[in-house]
Amino acid sequence: MTSRVPVLLSSSSVFPEPTAAAFQLAAALGYDGVEVMVWTDVVSQDAGALRGLSTHYGVPVLSVHAPCLLVTQRVWSPDPWERLRKAAELAETLGAPTVVVHPPFTWQRDYARNFAEGLAAVSDRFTGLRFAVENMYPVRMAGRQFVPYVPGWDPTDAGYPSYTLDLSHCAASHSDPLEMADRMGAGLAHVHLGDGTGEGRDEHLVPGRGTQPCGQLLSSLAGRGFTGAVAVEVATRGAKSRAVREADLRAALEFARQHLPASSPVDA
Repeated sequence: MTSRVPVLLSSSSVFPEPTAAAFQLAAALGYDGVEVMVWTDVVSQDAGALRGLSTHYGVPVLSVHAPCLLVTQRVWSPDPWERLRKAAELAETLGAPTVVVHPPFTWQRDYARNFAEGLAAVSDRFTGLRFAVENMYPVRMAGRQFVPYVPGWDPTDAGYPSYTLDLSHCAASHSDPLEMADRMGAGLAHVHLGDGTGEGRDEHLVPGRGTQPCGQLLSSLAGRGFTGAVAVEVATRGAKSRAVREADLRAALEFARQHLPASSPVDA
């Protein structure tokens, strides 16, 4: 049995427009679904509101990004385990099979100390979900570099059952996305599609506008037995108008569809 790899629109891609705009744009442009980035927008935290948007626009929620950003450390709870559990409940309620989660920050000592065990426990509780740990990148400031994650920015060093591969983060970390996908192996569950120039910062460019092998990575997914989704995660906050933002998101979708295999094994 085969099916096309779904291409999702991350709600972070419409920022500073609200979460609701992601559903409207996803429907208008022909995306297969939405990835909800849970953040300070209350709609992104509300299963009922999200279900209403999904129904109204006819666009399913197919992944949920747990609130792991610096600006979302107080969303739902200051306890990162509680935030992850609530993200899992949201995904389960909406029928989304994937929860994206970042490695712990260095200052989250208790969370970091038991991250692998805790993640396994949450996975056991929510057996229908994949908790896909995302590759991050070192931070460069004032000529210095530091890694704000434990045990590091590359989750394959620690090893987890499921991963999210973010191509913009690969650019920022000066790592090869194809080699990282090889290391993730059968655990590659989700892709964040965005480009970068390798200048050492997280750019989230429209794919094809940076230096990353975005097309090559997408083309390789069928041979990897990939059964997940590709979420377009690009920065459009600098767009001068809604029309420019819409054009960028259309270009990203067209790039993804151009390079993704027509079909992919779903029971590999």
